[in-house]
Amino acid sequence: MAQTNVVAIANQKGGVGKTTTAINLGAALAMDGHPTILIDLDPQGNASTGLGINVDQRRKTVYDLLAGPETLADCTMATRIANLGIVPATSDLSSADVDLAQTKDRTRLLQRKLEEAPKGSIVLIDCPPALGLLTLNAMVAADGVLVPLQAEFYALEGLSQLLTTVKHVRQSGNPNLRVNGVLLTMSDYRNNLSQQVEADARATLGDLVFPTVIPRNVRVSEAPSFAQPVLLYDPQSKGSAAYRQFASEFAARLKLVKEEA
Repeated sequence: MAQTNVVAIANQKGGVGKTTTAINLGAALAMDGHPTILIDLDPQGNASTGLGINVDQRRKTVYDLLAGPETLADCTMATRIANLGIVPATSDLSSADVDLAQTKDRTRLLQRKLEEAPKGSIVLIDCPPALGLLTLNAMVAADGVLVPLQAEFYALEGLSQLLTTVKHVRQSGNPNLRVNGVLLTMSDYRNNLSQQVEADARATLGDLVFPTVIPRNVRVSEAPSFAQPVLLYDPQSKGSAAYRQFASEFAARLKLVKEEA
């Protein structure tokens, strides 16, 4: 039986395409036959909104999963995409660092709940743009980390901070944690800076950087306002094509096996 893969999508810098990547990678994998669950671990709840889950529909959330007796199945909601479920978030999650501070093994709360994940499924965790308790829970629970990296001047500096955190998590809580790869996002090839950042990233990180680069694309930017992944909003757009190609590379790198019909 195929194993469950848990992947934290993380970057402590905001605005790098992290949630957009979580939504569209999840959608692409599900549409290609991989049972996928997206954990919205960001108090802003943008992944939930981006998959069409209104706030008043979020009766069981990731906060309940972490702080209460609820199971993963209790908190997972179906989306309009077959094979793709989501554990939604609300602003309640913003108090988790304080509320859970005195909880025993507080960095392993998510890990224990994800032991219930269906075998052969992919669990994607959309982390908040900070390296606090929520992100630590994600990294302790995860098999790997996917890092979206915006093609901008300070990108590699922020990446080094994240890789240091991954190293600390390996030493203190999850020795098997690996970096699945780095995805360059919001690239504009008309801009020399984007080309230079990509060249620097590939020179520094080599094959860790995925071949596909997500372009800056108006359809990708518009899709969240219609509560859809760009793969549904405009399947023919350059952004959709890039995310489909990236999902294929991601699945190959993780050696994902499709669920038998």
